[in-house]
Amino acid sequence: MSNLIAPHGAARLNPLFVEDADERGRLAEEAESLPSIAVASAAASNAVMLGGGYFTPLDGFMDKTDALSVGRSMHTAGGLFWPTPVLNLVGDDGAIAPGSRIALRDPNVEGAPVLAVQEVTAVETFSDAEFNQLTAQVYGTADPAHPGVADFQAQGRVALSGPIRVLNFSYFETEFPDTFRTAVSIRQEIAERGWRRVVAFQTRNPMHRAHEELCRIAMERLEADGVVIHMLLGKLKPGDIPAPVRDATIRKMVDLYFPPNSAMITGYGFDMLYAGPREAVLHAIFRQNMGASHFIVGRDHAGVGDYYEPFEAQEIFDDIPGDALRIELFKADHTAWSKKLNKVVMMREAPGHAKEDFILLSGTAVREMLGKGIAPPPEFSRPEVAQILIDHYRGRE
Repeated sequence: MSNLIAPHGAARLNPLFVEDADERGRLAEEAESLPSIAVASAAASNAVMLGGGYFTPLDGFMDKTDALSVGRSMHTAGGLFWPTPVLNLVGDDGAIAPGSRIALRDPNVEGAPVLAVQEVTAVETFSDAEFNQLTAQVYGTADPAHPGVADFQAQGRVALSGPIRVLNFSYFETEFPDTFRTAVSIRQEIAERGWRRVVAFQTRNPMHRAHEELCRIAMERLEADGVVIHMLLGKLKPGDIPAPVRDATIRKMVDLYFPPNSAMITGYGFDMLYAGPREAVLHAIFRQNMGASHFIVGRDHAGVGDYYEPFEAQEIFDDIPGDALRIELFKADHTAWSKKLNKVVMMREAPGHAKEDFILLSGTAVREMLGKGIAPPPEFSRPEVAQILIDHYRGRE
């Protein structure tokens, strides 16, 4: 594993999951006697990411000083480059005091079992002005119609900071046993496969022909050993394709259309922020920590609606310090099938083309077709992938 890219800000990964089963059992037993709170879904997914090593080198939830510093400068008060605050926010501290140990209960699992134990080092309240400014800095807007803003603003103003020890990975291991992976296990498999140049592809959607070919283009140009398709398994906005359906489509595509030992299908337990440029940088940190040397960032990465410019999530990487990250970016344009060239291309690399020379379908148009049982053109979507999506949409009726 020494030949792989180093984790972010550390020589080794810092997974906070309690690996030893006996120790984990003792801590779980102790947790039942501790004061407990049901955390927000966002805090629960932060705990899962901390447990899996994706948030290396963090050792827990940020305090107010670090969060505000991250908002202003994308650095903690201690100088660590980090693009978004990692917080455990509550509406009321419930008499929790600094120095106490508390059990964090999972809001996404029936019965709210204990997810982690936290050593509370500080209990601090954001003023409305501070919190609104932080929101605008991270999301580029404070518009309550923005789904990420709405979720962040609903979590509360009281920050419980301090290190945590993680007891489980919430529902992700049980609901996605073949797909959910920690940064630790992905890094281990990359090393076992003998890969060194590794491309990571982030997705929160099913993969169509354009996504498939984009992975191939990146691998060929970077002379990569393989691609890690890394799908988000946590909460999305209403109307998005459920994770099990996305998982099925991606597995079918890789099984049928990728060469052996060229693609890993993996997922991670994080709630989408829809924070556009800032979240793109966070995604890069995740991928560096899991062992990828390169990361594909395309048009409107991690965006939603019209809140961000099409390539703002690429441009932010031009403005960060050169030594902030070791992972390298693969900047992708919008990809589509060229009727003239009979293949998928990046549109900026297709001179002499007008819009009508590409097969372009809006998300709304694709959903309407699938809902009627009509497969998109094979140049847009593999027939086998389209059938899984048709079955999903038709099954909802």
